[in-house]
Amino acid sequence: MSIVAIIRAGERSTQARLAAEALRQAAKQQGKRIDIEIDGQPALSADAVQAAGQIVLVDCPDDSRAGQRPVRHATLDAVLADPAAQLDNAAAAERALSIVAITGCPTGIAHTFMAAEGLAQGAKALGHVIKVETQGSVGAQNALTDAEIAAADLVIIAADTQVQLDRFAGKRLFKSGTKAAIADGQALVRRAQAEAQPWTAARAPSSRAAAAEKAKDGPYRHLMTGVSFMLPFVTAGGILIALAFALGGIYAFDDAHKGTLAWSLFQIGAKSAFALMVPILAGYIAYSIADRPGIAPGMVGGMLAASLGSGFLGGIVAGFIAGYGTRELNRRIQLGQHLDGLKPVLILPVLGSLLVGLLMIYVVGEPVAALLAALTEALKGMQGSSALALGALLGAMMAFDMGGPVNKAAYAFATGLIASQVYTPMAAVMAAGMTPPLGIALATRLFRDRFTADEHEAGKAAAVLGLAFISEGAIPFAARDPLRVIPALMAGSALAGAVSMTMGVELKVPHGGVFVLPIPNAVEHLLSYLAALAAGTLATALALGALKKKIVPA
Repeated sequence: MSIVAIIRAGERSTQARLAAEALRQAAKQQGKRIDIEIDGQPALSADAVQAAGQIVLVDCPDDSRAGQRPVRHATLDAVLADPAAQLDNAAAAERALSIVAITGCPTGIAHTFMAAEGLAQGAKALGHVIKVETQGSVGAQNALTDAEIAAADLVIIAADTQVQLDRFAGKRLFKSGTKAAIADGQALVRRAQAEAQPWTAARAPSSRAAAAEKAKDGPYRHLMTGVSFMLPFVTAGGILIALAFALGGIYAFDDAHKGTLAWSLFQIGAKSAFALMVPILAGYIAYSIADRPGIAPGMVGGMLAASLGSGFLGGIVAGFIAGYGTRELNRRIQLGQHLDGLKPVLILPVLGSLLVGLLMIYVVGEPVAALLAALTEALKGMQGSSALALGALLGAMMAFDMGGPVNKAAYAFATGLIASQVYTPMAAVMAAGMTPPLGIALATRLFRDRFTADEHEAGKAAAVLGLAFISEGAIPFAARDPLRVIPALMAGSALAGAVSMTMGVELKVPHGGVFVLPIPNAVEHLLSYLAALAAGTLATALALGALKKKIVPA
């Protein structure tokens, strides 16, 4: 078999020549013939490239001489690290692969399963076999076995939260967010084939590759990991508190009711579930950054944030201090092979907790507590135009990317404020998140000539998703016609959020859609909330009718 490698060196001519020699040696060991072009020298003809059994492009985005033939993309660094793997991978691209994958998103609901579906369809279209493990809100489903991982040619991680990767040590692995899998699963599978690299287990503290991989995860992903672990505590606590008030009145927590079912429910919801919110948030932000050694310092910092009155803002700060501090301690403290085992169970928890604890007590805690108190008072005192403006802003953010970073930023802001007993933003955010799919469902009925037959059917599913507060039900419609659909969705959601905030609607539960509304005391001003939801839904549908063009029959 003959191979053609085309290298674009740029300013790295020395590395390019070393990579070329490494590829020659690897090809020789595999009994293959290889021709290499570096920055056009020696120039290979289009016929020579077309005649090759394999084409490898190194730091070369594309080459017209390859035509429509499949190519293997690689980097100079990857070739220098393992040249034989690049040639093996090129051969693998020509056969059916066994792929295992994991998907996950902060809330563990819609994006998790939409990404899994995108990967499954993409792999099937390319002739590959794939099994996808979904790490959703109810835990791992369709879990990968050790045998399946061992037999896999490729591992794809499409997740917006941190995923434990120890079990994939030595396998070719590619990491991405859920958005790429949802938008074009086939393209993501192709990219994973081309760019996946052998995974080095992150438990080796001295591994530069593991540290570099971890450093690629930005603060947003770390924050969303913390939020995803915090959400079940918020939901459980909110519903139990609402039930306590329903059974025992607004003073169910008073000692006069001690021993009653209402008092017990309040203890479980407020004193237990809600009390764990900030420590869990901080602990899993730190975990996302520093793996297991970060959990203890993060939770210690979160407990201090709660006790110092700095709430969820303090928890976020504590989580990042604990995570980055513990990771840096892990990197700098080298005890040798025999004593390194003490680091995760003794040295890092103690030093990390000491670091975050002292900083929270003497430096961070009080200023953040003052900031949170000012924010809380400002939000509680909002009326008129200021409440309208905040509600409209949060609503528009929820509809802008429907589950993306902007949407999740608004959602995380509202969820965090529940711990400070500020419930109006949560109501505005959930109404605004339900509005896009509900508005689309209504538009497919009111303006049938603006939608295809398939979209009419998809509108039925969108209605169900909207009722459950799954904004992602609107994504297929937005993807087909973003310039018209997204502005319409943002307008309707902004109205829903503005009406909700202006009317002072409060919501104590961060998820569930209309299915949590019947719970006593879960919503304050229920009729006003339903009015806000109806106004946003109708505005979305009317905007879609005005912006979308009529479909001309073929």
